[in-house]
Amino acid sequence: EVKMVESGGGSVQAGESLTLTCVASEYILGHYCMAWYREVPGQLRKGVGLIESDGTTFYVDTMKGRSTISKDSAKNSLYLQMNSLKPEDSAMYYCAADEYDSNWCGNYWGQGTQVTVSS
Repeated sequence: EVKMVESGGGSVQAGESLTLTCVASEYILGHYCMAWYREVPGQLRKGVGLIESDGTTFYVDTMKGRSTISKDSAKNSLYLQMNSLKPEDSAMYYCAADEYDSNWCGNYWGQGTQVTVSS
């Protein structure tokens, strides 16, 4: 069973930073592609960025330079650090994983954590 649990969401002011955490098994952290997605009600879930099994990271253009995805195998954790947050970053953020490196990287999902950015 692939289980992932996100945490770290909350309410912040525009311009502030927030770090989301996704706890998963050691095997997933070490061998799976992992990604962060976000979803606003009424809109499609959209990718934020991903980290391949070898540690290579990719980000969508809107998050480049403002976010960092990293892993800490000792803590079985995936992180999404977001800086200079904007109201349009408000969304439910999901951790995702996949056995294969790809642009999708979304075969398994966490339950999500809400981020709200106020202007």
